Amino acid sequence: MELHITSLSKTYANGVRALDDVSLSIPTGMFGLLGPNGAGKSTLMRTLATLQDADHGSAQLTDAAAGTHINVLRDKDGVRKVLGYLPQDFGVYPKVSAEDMLDHLARLKGLADRGERKLAVDTLLRQTNLWDVRRKALGGFSGGMRQRFGIAQALLGQPRLIIVDEPTAGLDPEERTRFHNLLVEIGEEVIVLLSTHIVADVSDLCPNLAIMNKGRVLVTGTPKQLTDALAGRIWQTSVARSEVAELRERHAVISTRLYTGKTNLHVIADASPGPTFTPVEASLEDAYFAAIGGHAGAAADTGATAAAA
Repeated sequence: MELHITSLSKTYANGVRALDDVSLSIPTGMFGLLGPNGAGKSTLMRTLATLQDADHGSAQLTDAAAGTHINVLRDKDGVRKVLGYLPQDFGVYPKVSAEDMLDHLARLKGLADRGERKLAVDTLLRQTNLWDVRRKALGGFSGGMRQRFGIAQALLGQPRLIIVDEPTAGLDPEERTRFHNLLVEIGEEVIVLLSTHIVADVSDLCPNLAIMNKGRVLVTGTPKQLTDALAGRIWQTSVARSEVAELRERHAVISTRLYTGKTNLHVIADASPGPTFTPVEASLEDAYFAAIGGHAGAAADTGATAAAA
């Protein structure tokens, strides 16, 4: 299964160009879509989930083994039959139990046979570790439990394309780890498109990714390709807060972080920026900030699409 997006564009009535000629090739497995708020990630997710229309471009979902081909933008019913979607914000009926709500959603998904539906619901409740609270009202669920329920409903009907938008925002470390493990398990045989602004989510989960900002795809590739493109070009120093503004004027500062009372700066440069700087191994976070800040240079052209990685 592969998803091919070509020259997708979307401009809203207020003039904001949310998608600007977006092209991506996404293979089976976990694919990370990384970018700040307002990058266009949610617009792309909603477009692929058939919730809004693009102005221009195309998106094709193909399964060579099965000989199937779906035009995502035109055949919305066909997409919905193979789609599982977990939006950033989703509502639930607070007084309904997880079991009853999932059964209701399974009916809407087309699982008419009662026995088949019960098997699917029970299986998903166990898979998402919600079996012991299956009769608890959804209004009493924690944030992590709600997200796991969201994944359970997205998995109804054995989808081949799963879209999850900012799934770990607000989760505590334990729930985040549990959710990560669940996503990895799901993503072995289907396309899972993970949209997030949390770099660690992508570095932990996704063998392929794209970084977006202001509606455009800035870089694509594997985490290793993006970090290798910055090898030998990331430098670090710690300074007082009062010195940060001056260093920003003199150097390509890609990130700052307060640590033990001082500001830790990462700078991108082909040679040492000065005697106080030490070279550090590039991380995916460095690649992200370099791309967003327009300092990526060679990292912005890895020459690798996700499909080729």
